[in-house]
Amino acid sequence: KSEIINRVSDKGERVPDLAREYGVIPKTIYNLLRNKANQPQAVLELAKLKRENEALINIIGSLVAESRLGKKKK
Repeated sequence: KSEIINRVSDKGERVPDLAREYGVIPKTIYNLLRNKANQPQAVLELAKLKRENEALINIIGSLVAESRLGKKKK
């Protein structure tokens, strides 16, 4: 997969030619290229979701701690 992507991206080879060479339909290669283009966005989105998850875990932890302290004071 990476070889095909590199040959299209770096060397400028034509997708139909590579599809014939590798015995796949051109759409398969276009999908590989599209997925590669979306990867940086997916990595950024994953990092954002991890930060949000961590923040929510901290909020929940604080709320649980406050709840326990409130019960002990009564």
